[in-house]
Amino acid sequence: MADADIDDVFQEVFVIVHRKLPELDANVVLRAWVYGICLRRAANYRKRNRARKEIPTEEAIEHVEVDPKSPAEAIDARKARAILEDILRGLPDEKREVFVLYEIEELPMQEVADAVGCPLHTAYSRLYAARKLIHEGIRRARAQMGNR
Repeated sequence: MADADIDDVFQEVFVIVHRKLPELDANVVLRAWVYGICLRRAANYRKRNRARKEIPTEEAIEHVEVDPKSPAEAIDARKARAILEDILRGLPDEKREVFVLYEIEELPMQEVADAVGCPLHTAYSRLYAARKLIHEGIRRARAQMGNR
């Protein structure tokens, strides 16, 4: 998601939460419910903006944070992050959502299942499949880097 759009999508999430909160079932975990809304808004954003390209402005470039790592470490970290982002982008939505919520956001698996709207065992299956696809993607990236 482009940094310029994060505030807009966040505002959409806030409006939806505010509008639908009175209808929330008391048995639903609030955090999982909000994550579910976030996932759907992010998916909608990706669908709308697949081909959209942005050119950084001078103002955006001025606000780039300086990383205290050595230049070589910073380059390696950026490459690793770019590879992971590419791999995640290539995953089917349902697998990526479970992986991100469980592995990156560190939600308990029951909350992940609630957020994505699937049974607990299905969430575990999606996580297993996502991990397998990510490991395959990492192996491919390493092989490509070794061939250079």
